[in-house]
Amino acid sequence: MPMIMKEVTVAASAPYTNLLSGSQFEFAKARGVASFGLTQAAVGLFSVIQAGADIIAEEFPPNILTRYPIIPDEMYFTDVVEAGDRLSVSCRNSTAGAIVARAVVQLSAGG
Repeated sequence: MPMIMKEVTVAASAPYTNLLSGSQFEFAKARGVASFGLTQAAVGLFSVIQAGADIIAEEFPPNILTRYPIIPDEMYFTDVVEAGDRLSVSCRNSTAGAIVARAVVQLSAGG
């Protein structure tokens, strides 16, 4: 089962940044199901989750944790993806300090 695990520091007052950018799995290779989990190390991030044309979660503050989300308990978002869909977990930092964001995406075949 393909998985993306990314830890990114989002700069102070930074606009949206796609945490998954550059991953081998950023673009779905086939139809399947994508499950997403996201955490922030401190208050101040706002996130949007998308897969292709689907907006899975509009702007929301992720849970504040100093670790990756626990699978499957904290994988709150799921969507069916088609081949070629771009997966995007974007974060915007609304504070004057850098904040660490951690994302986990699990991809499974079928759908």
